[in-house]
Amino acid sequence: MKWLDETPYVALLGAAILLALMPFEPQSHLLEKYAMFMAGNLDKPLDIVDVCWHLLPTFLLLLKLFRHVSEKK
Repeated sequence: MKWLDETPYVALLGAAILLALMPFEPQSHLLEKYAMFMAGNLDKPLDIVDVCWHLLPTFLLLLKLFRHVSEKK
């Protein structure tokens, strides 16, 4: 995972924020999918893939942080 270790935190943070908020109008996909999940309507595979796509940079950022902290021990 050398590529992840070499990726700057700022780039991952920017991508995580940007993809979490996109599209800006009329409503973020993550908020829309969360509402669908709470209503029990998040059942299409494409919707689940869309959630994973929008959360991918967040997962990568968390993985990088975890690797950084565990490396220090």
